[in-house]
Amino acid sequence: MEKTQPTTGQFALRYGLILGALTIVFSLMLHFMDMQYDQGMAKNIVSMIMLIGVIILAIIQFKKLNNSYISVSEALKIGVGTSLIGGIIAVLYILVYVNFIDPNFHEQIAELSRAGMIKQNPEMTQEQLDTAVEMQQKFFWVTYPFILIFNIFIGFVVSLITGLIVKKGKNEF
Repeated sequence: MEKTQPTTGQFALRYGLILGALTIVFSLMLHFMDMQYDQGMAKNIVSMIMLIGVIILAIIQFKKLNNSYISVSEALKIGVGTSLIGGIIAVLYILVYVNFIDPNFHEQIAELSRAGMIKQNPEMTQEQLDTAVEMQQKFFWVTYPFILIFNIFIGFVVSLITGLIVKKGKNEF
């Protein structure tokens, strides 16, 4: 009986779903610890480590199941696919979170923004603050495509580097 070769699409889907699940669990953890509005870098670093770690794991597991062979293009397909699927799940979750789990999300972010603007520019008038916060809320939707683009970019870079490191071609002879 011949063993079926793994496909990059299967790996991208499987590990993209894992990445999406990790993102949701991490976000819910932050929510229950009342840290969802924390402005620190720690959240971003943990999210980045999860993204990079899942992509590298997916590429290494593919290589392992593919008789220790992988090309850079296969690594790129897996990495970009994983990050795209994880990003789509993250965007869908954020939509659910903002609209159902925490419907006051926009108001909380507006207050945080207002406080940050006052701290940085204490001479701003109330009218300027209101206008800036209103514009920020109006263009919140830009966050969604940015998440996807950022995930795909990081997925491309990480999978390119990982693919160049772990690539191993099949012998022609």
